[in-house]
Amino acid sequence: MAEVPTLGTARFTLRPLRRSDAAALFPTLSDPAQCLFLTRPAFESEAELWAWLAEPGWPGLTWIAEDARGVAARLVAVPGHEDGVVEIGYITCAHRQREGVARECVAALIEHLIGDGARKLTAEVDCENTASVALLERLGFTREAHLRQHETTHAGLRDVYWYGLLASDRRPGLVSRCE
Repeated sequence: MAEVPTLGTARFTLRPLRRSDAAALFPTLSDPAQCLFLTRPAFESEAELWAWLAEPGWPGLTWIAEDARGVAARLVAVPGHEDGVVEIGYITCAHRQREGVARECVAALIEHLIGDGARKLTAEVDCENTASVALLERLGFTREAHLRQHETTHAGLRDVYWYGLLASDRRPGLVSRCE
């Protein structure tokens, strides 16, 4: 994938990852309740978190959503199984949840990735992550599969939903409606 471009929404700037972001993300990513739906347990130190965030061999791109109040979320885009397919992911900082951060920023990421040539976006979501399921469906994603006992994580054996959004399915003006 390419360099991480800076993106904008009505409230947020989505920018490349910086070393200082580990400190901003640590309160959320060190909380076991906030990390329930991650594939790994909560982080024990900022150094451990930074090593994970900045893993040199990881093929994806990371955006940090920030506004005047500071870091609000992390968003990622990872190459899929073939050209034109991109998997997305996101986590909103605990102190910024229920403010529409994910809705606004993921909508901007969708527009950017499709505008950059992605023909399909995908997202894998733990079936019990009702907030993420609702967000994806609100943004026009279709549940394509329910994968039973698909993944063993720190929380045990988990069912996941697989969501997809085709470029041809996206609703015009998605970002405007979500701002």
